[in-house]
Amino acid sequence: MEASSSTSHDPALFHAPLLHHPRRRSSRPLKGFAVIFGSVVFLLSLVILIVNQSPEPLASNPSSVTEAGSYSMAAQPRGIAEGVSAKSNPSLFDKVGFNWTNAMFYWQRTAYHFQPQKNWMNDPDGPLYHKGWYHLFYQYNPDSAIWGNITWGHAVSKDLIHWFYLPLAMVPDQWYDINGCWTGSATLLPDGRIVMLYTGSTNESVQVQNLAYPANLSDPLLLQWLKYPGNPVVVPPTGIEDNEFRDPTTAWLGPDGSWRITVGTRFNTTIGTALVFQTTNFSDYQLLDGVLHAVPGTGMWECVDFYPVAINGSVGLDTTALGPGIKHVLKASLDDTKVDHYAIGTYDMITDKWTPDNPEEDVGIGLKVDYGRYYASKTFFDQSKQRRILYGWVNETDTEADDLEKGWASIQTIPRSVLYDNKTGTHLLQWPVEEVESLRLNATVFKDVVVEAGSVVPLDIGTATQLDILAEFEIETLVSNSTEDEVSDCGDGAVDRNTYGPFGVLVIADDSLSELTPIYFRPLNISDGSLETYFCADETRSSKAPNVTKRVYGGKVPVLDDENYNMRVLVDHSVVESFGEGGRTVITSRVYPTEAIYGAARLFLFNNASGVNVKATLKIWEMNSAFIRPFPFEETLFQEMVAST
Repeated sequence: MEASSSTSHDPALFHAPLLHHPRRRSSRPLKGFAVIFGSVVFLLSLVILIVNQSPEPLASNPSSVTEAGSYSMAAQPRGIAEGVSAKSNPSLFDKVGFNWTNAMFYWQRTAYHFQPQKNWMNDPDGPLYHKGWYHLFYQYNPDSAIWGNITWGHAVSKDLIHWFYLPLAMVPDQWYDINGCWTGSATLLPDGRIVMLYTGSTNESVQVQNLAYPANLSDPLLLQWLKYPGNPVVVPPTGIEDNEFRDPTTAWLGPDGSWRITVGTRFNTTIGTALVFQTTNFSDYQLLDGVLHAVPGTGMWECVDFYPVAINGSVGLDTTALGPGIKHVLKASLDDTKVDHYAIGTYDMITDKWTPDNPEEDVGIGLKVDYGRYYASKTFFDQSKQRRILYGWVNETDTEADDLEKGWASIQTIPRSVLYDNKTGTHLLQWPVEEVESLRLNATVFKDVVVEAGSVVPLDIGTATQLDILAEFEIETLVSNSTEDEVSDCGDGAVDRNTYGPFGVLVIADDSLSELTPIYFRPLNISDGSLETYFCADETRSSKAPNVTKRVYGGKVPVLDDENYNMRVLVDHSVVESFGEGGRTVITSRVYPTEAIYGAARLFLFNNASGVNVKATLKIWEMNSAFIRPFPFEETLFQEMVAST
């Protein structure tokens, strides 16, 4: 049953701190809601290549970064010396570490996001659907909670939410991958075969591409994988650095009947590049002339993804889909900044070149897949439901010492469906897969709650550490016009007041607001008198622990004339996934509160604008935990279930 909740008490203003202020009471509601590669041309571009590159691991826009404390860069982040992107935070914070308790560490582990039972995890690998099971492979260290000894972990699911751990799929045991079985992709062939291409780091630390395939295609669990005896199948071409050549994509079939893959690299150290290789048998490859695409100033491209989207449709497309009514997405994970960027454009299947629709928002200089703590994403086509699914790796922002203490590090995001946004024509729409809704428990509805300028309103929903929140906001202007000088982007966080914002929700907050994570909209006046909106997440006060990286993340989000401000927020202990305007802008946050945990976690509405009131309508579900455990090979019921698929 649903009921409206609207209060008329005078709110107490909050200013910069957004802390320790009286709050308006709310009644408890009733339950119920991507420059083609030319060597001469690019050399002329080198003057501008270095601009806007961040040296820090996993940094957002420098103007919107706020640290919990300075840290020492004396020690190189783990993974760099081995020839891959940074796999750890800088090793030493100048501030004393926090005295975490076992209860705090236990609370940080997520309840419905995929993560291994223990130890280190990074990039998602080779996701696919086979004989009734979704398969997720992932970079894994079976020996420790820090990066190293990278093998392929393996898990399966019937619904992308509840998972069974399986034995390791591939281990570094050959000269061509002895230093790591790194990231790769699966291709499903028309005859039902599955080929897996992955990067191996050789005994001389050269990055090569290798081929593997299932030992038994009739096995729905794909428990055994065979490495091609002729590996490696692709080695770094002349002119490409031995340790900057990795992460082959899913293959697509060209009009000439041969397959293509893309591998990420760089040219002259600063030009991010996607090479194209052609094959008919997946064991012999030819490097095609030119490149699929390259962008000056973006540095090494890793974890490249390339796939089609329908411009008028509500379903995903197989990677091989070509023809009218189709755009192609090119995505790259930028090693220099640890950010995933994408662009939408046109693929010429004759020349094997891709051109962005908007060169000013090319890969690496424009749109981000996710504006928060998110990297190494990969998609696959789910043929069972005709949709494209996106996975992303979310690492920790605490210290390696903390990870070793708790025994695990990193999670995967909730799988997201990906569609072309035909309303804007400029963005993708990312949305949690529908299956996550099966975890929804009791719902609480708040309708037309007026949040006055400068106020905070508590939302009485009970337990607030596992939530699915749908929120919509309307603004009521209190001033005739605004003449204040408004800073673009997310500013310094939710404490930056302007006429129209920020406003949104405070998640994982304690009752006194000493710890909180605001997820919010920040509309800003621009020169033509219209509003430009940013969707943001502010981690700066998410934890009292000093040795945790805390930043302000966010990006511009189109809000069309016929739309209200809307967000969806998935809260799962130490991870918050936020989707603005139907998933046009997405932010993933990691939070490590010391007090806003267990029963002390609360949810609030807030409006820190100076010139508008906000009316909010929300539907909030408490979320159940996902069933994630080792596959029960010994149980007869599951043996029968596998045999029937």
